Order: sequence, then structure tokens, then C-alpha cells
Amino acid sequence: MQYRRLVLVLVLSFPFVIKAQIANRFDVVITEVMADPTPAVNLPDAEYVEIKNVSATAFNLNGWKLADANSAGIINTSFVLQPDSIAILCSTSNVTTFSAFGRAIGVTSFPSLNNEGDLLSLRSPQGRTIHAVNYSLDWYGNEVKKDGGWSLEMVDTKNPCGGKENWKASTDSKGGTPGKKNSVDGVANDTDAPQLIRSYSPDSVTIVVLFSEPLDSLSATVVSNYKITNNVTVVSAIPQAPLFNCVLLKTGAPLSRQTVYTVTASNLKDCKGNPCTANNVKAGYSEEALARDVVINEILFNPRPAAYDYVELYNKSNKIVDANKLYIANRSSTGSLSSIKKLNEVPFYVFPGDHIVVTEDAESLGQEYLVQHPENVLVVSALPSLPDDKGTVVITNSQGAVVDEVCYSEKWQFALMSNDEGVALERIDPNDSSQKQSNWHSAASTAGYGTPTYKNSQYKQTNSVNAAIDISPKIFSPDNDGHDDIATISYQVTEPGYVANVSIFDANGRMVRYLAKNSLLGSKGSWNWDGLNENGQKLAIGTYIIYTEIFNLEGRKQQFKNTIVLARRLN
Repeated sequence: MQYRRLVLVLVLSFPFVIKAQIANRFDVVITEVMADPTPAVNLPDAEYVEIKNVSATAFNLNGWKLADANSAGIINTSFVLQPDSIAILCSTSNVTTFSAFGRAIGVTSFPSLNNEGDLLSLRSPQGRTIHAVNYSLDWYGNEVKKDGGWSLEMVDTKNPCGGKENWKASTDSKGGTPGKKNSVDGVANDTDAPQLIRSYSPDSVTIVVLFSEPLDSLSATVVSNYKITNNVTVVSAIPQAPLFNCVLLKTGAPLSRQTVYTVTASNLKDCKGNPCTANNVKAGYSEEALARDVVINEILFNPRPAAYDYVELYNKSNKIVDANKLYIANRSSTGSLSSIKKLNEVPFYVFPGDHIVVTEDAESLGQEYLVQHPENVLVVSALPSLPDDKGTVVITNSQGAVVDEVCYSEKWQFALMSNDEGVALERIDPNDSSQKQSNWHSAASTAGYGTPTYKNSQYKQTNSVNAAIDISPKIFSPDNDGHDDIATISYQVTEPGYVANVSIFDANGRMVRYLAKNSLLGSKGSWNWDGLNENGQKLAIGTYIIYTEIFNLEGRKQQFKNTIVLARRLN
């Protein structure tokens, strides 16, 4: 009888011994992160993560995991975290050290926390993400404290989805508050609704949409909350752990290339319950950028003191291009590619007509220039060197092929400018040559000497010529047999005053014949080619390119490339 009474007392007092409780999202939250303990202020020179049970249920943390973007550690000891209680997670070797500050739990293979920023997540034994924090250096809000020795503390534990606005550098004289109430504890009201910010498609039947903040998982799974143009249906919606700020949408039909779709999201909520009004983003299926699909559109290579270089790119193609598969580089003294940097570590789509800017400091860019589309600024840790006098900017695709290249010079700046410091060099016509000095000009003073993320102040796209070129026959045999011995290049223009240059190139790109040099055109006419090269010699059989350039003195021009096959009768 006494044994039964003892069992009853244990069950009533410690129910977790009999049945483990399964935690839900946000039952336990990460409340403090010491990512960079060096130089130590008045705390141990070791990393730690503080967690707090904000629910009404006790949880045994045995089997729980603490993970960052690259690894995961596990709690292999039994420890019951009671409601409204705090625990310090650290490496097993530092448990004794941190026990002086509160309840410390050793994490086997404690993840190494990156000083610059990391994605931390707390997971239950069932694999459920209970809380996640994606901290970065700018969360400190203090230039001195971000250099080490100070922890990041959560302000309001009732706002677990809050990002930068809900975290601050510790104000405690020790550099942090492991095991006790945070020094910055307070109220951080979240009244902002979640907003769509961008999308990407890992395959033709998937669109991943990203939001400005974590979502309520239940509302995020409702397929009727998402609409896609072009009659594309959504068949499933799956919120993605650990942050739940993106949703994987499966479509009922494959996406077409070179087609821009619009995804609209509505009736969603964030984890605080703030409703989302209908908002949308562009979507599509990306392709590899080839030569001149994306062009270098603006270069700041001589910034003002304390400012940074930047390079603007413009997608002039019909393709959707992923900046995650583009690289920026320069050339070494031997001409080889050097200092190669990926533009973005995660997918970031550049749609037709979009401008993106690559720089080392987005905040500085916004202070120096008007940035109309800050969401299109990509930050890299270190741009390739852009010397003040002259240099090279190269953009390549993921295969290493050059997409565009500019060898710039300070002499390309406006000649009457006394000081070009802080003055960006702008491309005039995106369709004209990247290496033509006359196609570049200093950004206008009225535009603040730079136009990052939007149309250049010196933009002037040359009007095309209303002209037509025809080649007949498509296959000719200059063997003097009276049949298709001559190829005729016919032209027709609708206005007088045009001049033409006609050149012929072989399949290897070598120029073999000039047919016309600065030839004044009538309304229509033609040139003949007899299959001979510039020296009157027979050319080999094969495919040739007839390149025709038509222009006038007003700057209107157009180029044509026509293919023709040179053949000969076999004897």
C-alpha cells in the first residue's frame, strides 16, 4: 500500500517521468546568443546559447538538438526544463564553467557559431523545429560590441518571430546575462504584416516564395491562399523549416521558360497573427546567361572616402537569370580571370529589364546615392579590385563563360569634370558595344552622380532602322556552271540617308571579305558575292556569316547577321 502511494505521488508530482511531453513551435525559445566571446568582457571566453521555456509544460531536453547552418549538436543527458525556466547550452567541456551562472547543459558537438551571422535552430527529438534565429552582425546595433565579447539578447520573448527589431547587444557590464533575465528585456510589439519579397524555381513545377518574416504554418499550407497567373494552379503549399519564412508551392503544370509569372499571396498570417493583405512577386524558370544577355551597366570605381565601389548589371534579354549563377571578376596582369566572386549565395532572380547592383556595403550605398530599389542590392564580402585609373570588370556564368566585360578608364569620364571622385560611369546604350568609349559617360550631377538599381541618367537607346536584308540563294556554288554562281545580298530601307558596311566572316569568326564600306544606300538595292576572299582567291566550302551594319548621321543603326553556305560541285 505504501509502495502504491509512493508511485501515485511520483506520477502527480513528476508526470514527465512517466510520459515525455512533445513540444510545439515556440514552446521553448532561444533568448541569447554569444557567438563571438573574444575579447571577453567579464564572462568565460566561450560560446553559449540561452533558451527559455515560455510554455506551461515541462520538457525533458534529452535528445534535443541545437543546429546551425552546417552542423548539429545533441543533448545526451536528461534535463527537465520547467515552465518559465532558463538554461544555458554550451559545449560539454564548458558545463562546469557556465554552471556558475545558472543551469548549464552540455551539447555534444556544440555547433561553432559564426561571428558574422548564422542560422540557429532548436529541434525536438521528433525532428520538429521549435525555434530558429538567423542572426547577423547588424543585429548588435553597436559598432564596438559587434567586434566581440558581447552577447545578442532577445528583447521580447512573446515575439519569437521578431528578427533584428527584437534583438540587441547586451547592456550588462559582464557582456551578457547567461542564466538570468536579459538586460534588454522589454516589449517589442509586432504589428507588421508578412510581405512577399521574391521567389525562385528549383525545377519547372516548383515555385519557392519568400516572405519578410516567419508565417503561421497553418495558414501557409492553404493552397487557395496563392494565385499564379497564366492559369497555373497550386496543388500543394509546404512551409519550409527552420524559419518558416518561405513556402514551397507545387504547380499543376510546368512553367515555361522566358515567361514571367505573378504569384499573389493573401489571407496569410505571421506567428503573431498579423494578417497579410494581397501582395505579389514575379516568378519564373531561370536560364543560364550567355554572352550579352546581362550587361555591365554602371561602374563606380573611384568612390568618395569611406564609400565603396559598386557595379550595376542590366538584364537586357528575355531570360530570367539567377544571380546565384553569376560571378564578378577582374583580370590579372597575365589576362586570366582573378578575384572571382559569386554575386549571391542563394537564388536571386534577375527578370528581363531588371537592374541589380553589387557592392560591399548596402547601407553606405544608400547614404551616397538614391537607391530606388534597395531590394536589388547584393552585398559581397569583397569586390574584385577596381582601380581608380583603369581596370577590368568581368561577369561570367556558372560555366565560366564571359557574359560581359568592360576595360574601363578614368579617361572615359566627362573631360570637363574637375573631380570624378564619387562619379559613376554609366552605359549609354545597353545594346551597343561594352568596350566602346563613346558608349559610356559620367552620371549626371542632377542624378547625384550615380543611379544604382534604376535607369541610367545618360541612357539613350539608339533607335533601330526600319530595314530588311535578304540573302539569295541560301546555298550557292561559285563554280561558273551557270547555276547559283552568285550570292545576292538585297536591302530595303524606308528613309534616305543611310550608309552600310557589309562584311563576310567564316565559321571561325575571321573576316574574309568586305563587300561594302560606307556605301550610301538608296531605298533598295543589292550587293553580289562571288565566293572569293579579299585577295580574289577561292574560299573553302562551308558556312559563312554575312554581317551588315546600316546607320545614319543621326545615330540610328541596326545590325544584321545572315548565314549562307558556300558549296561546290564534286568532279
